[in-house]
Amino acid sequence: MSQATESDVREDGIIESVSGPVVTARDLDARMNDVVYVGSEGLMGEVIEIEGNITTIQVYEETSGVSPGEPVEGTGAPLSVDLGPGMLDAIYDGVQRPLDVLEEKMGSAYLDRGVDAPGIDLEKTWEFEPEVEEGDAVEPGDIVGIVPETPSIDHKVMVPPDSDGGEVTAIESGSFTVEETVVELDSGEEIQMRQEWPVRQQRPSVDKETPTEPLISGQRVLDGLFPIAKGGTAAIPGPFGSGKTVTQHQLAKWADADIVVYVGCGERGNEMTEVIEDFPELEDPITGNALMDRTCLIANTSNMPVAARESCVYTGITIAEYFRDMGYDVALMADSTSRWAEAMREISSRLEEMPGEEGYPAYLSARLSAFYERAGYFTNINGTEGSVSVIGAVSPPGGDFSEPVTQNTLRIVKTFWALDADLAERRHFPSINWNESYSLYREQLDPWFVDNVRDDWPETRQWAIDTLDEEAELQEIVQLVGKDALPEDQQLTLEIARYLREAWLQQNAFHPTDTYCEPEKTYRIMDAIKTYNDEAFEALDAGVPVEELTDIEAAPRLNRIGVQEDYNEYIDELEDDITSELRELY
Repeated sequence: MSQATESDVREDGIIESVSGPVVTARDLDARMNDVVYVGSEGLMGEVIEIEGNITTIQVYEETSGVSPGEPVEGTGAPLSVDLGPGMLDAIYDGVQRPLDVLEEKMGSAYLDRGVDAPGIDLEKTWEFEPEVEEGDAVEPGDIVGIVPETPSIDHKVMVPPDSDGGEVTAIESGSFTVEETVVELDSGEEIQMRQEWPVRQQRPSVDKETPTEPLISGQRVLDGLFPIAKGGTAAIPGPFGSGKTVTQHQLAKWADADIVVYVGCGERGNEMTEVIEDFPELEDPITGNALMDRTCLIANTSNMPVAARESCVYTGITIAEYFRDMGYDVALMADSTSRWAEAMREISSRLEEMPGEEGYPAYLSARLSAFYERAGYFTNINGTEGSVSVIGAVSPPGGDFSEPVTQNTLRIVKTFWALDADLAERRHFPSINWNESYSLYREQLDPWFVDNVRDDWPETRQWAIDTLDEEAELQEIVQLVGKDALPEDQQLTLEIARYLREAWLQQNAFHPTDTYCEPEKTYRIMDAIKTYNDEAFEALDAGVPVEELTDIEAAPRLNRIGVQEDYNEYIDELEDDITSELRELY
């Protein structure tokens, strides 16, 4: 959170009433969305309604003990974030206060109200290497220098988007703090490494393009059946215990984005603890460095003030857009948007607004749309290209997908990964229901898979989808009359579909090899099962009984492909064994 200086703060309002996180003040000279400091302890809040002389404020901290008559101080500035070197490998709360710095200030893991800190370290020095020379003309967004922020990521220092630009009159390499001038322009403007940007305002770009490259997740069910594009949007709804958080953790660990922004929005603290403990020890499969080197965490857990939950997703998306402007591909994980919507519902009810469906505010859909629409594949104002992919978990009560948050999210996102409690109970993980999920990016991503994986990727995937669809239809008959009553070709289809489910769609997130599956391996497992399918149906046509086709020794080895490091040699040998065993039968 950007800090207001003493000269910015004006003691010009008096608290009139307090209702939980909603405070009203009179005689406050403020504008909509201005940051104010409430009460004697200076609790941070934001103006959300102005009616005559009465200003309504949502406070981002606990308000117990705050009483009418206490002062309200206005800053005259909207809720903004500090942008600059030092955001990666950092852990923030919902309004970008670094939790490690707050802990040092308080000397305790339990934070007092009113404590504040800059979003980035203002005293640490960074090595700045210029990318422009004296006499060069620069425009808003142009990259003027590089700072090696982590072993994985170079931080690109840019001219602020709201700058007028001009000709460089002074620039040199060296060690600087984020507040020291690194570039001087002929207009007299001085450029520092640190920028501020309002969280509710989208950063500018030249164009929003159609994404054509997938965000490879390393999860077979996602990459194989329901891919998301770089710059795409996805939702993961599911009941409690179905694996939303683990799926998002897997995406944060293995997605081939350059930067990951993980927003824990109202979720349990132990889930964020798992991220904090695991990520520093895990290796980025792309760079070989620690995963935290490319990760920014925003931890707004369920015990933190409800109003800060409403701001944390905006803080996350603004940080993501900043790295996008550098030309990076950014993946933002929001877990969960249901908690964000519940925070809006609580604030709305305290404002006595007319409730919509299930008590949510009437503007729920508009707020969700405004958030997800900030995702995309962009041509930036500096000529680079970058993307922000947004993946939001949804926690519908009782797993009811007809509730408002899920339905409004489905109208916006183009990828839907439906988690199924029945699959989770059967220990099938990731428990993504292949009959209910979908991706609208398939066709526009197929050329990438054809060029980078295999020519017949779309055809092989369609065969797998058709087989799984046929199995779903046959299961209804099996439940009535039993499997043995089916024709032999349908019995064989059920066996093939079982291998697709167990060997291909099922994946062990805690196995060192199976936790990540590259697209080539995803294809080869699917193709090995198709080889068994094709050879088995040829043998069936030749008169071999279905029991003999399903009892061959090589077939169960399909289930072990996922855990093989040298999978190519294993699959080549397995396909040869399947083919020879089946052909010996006729």
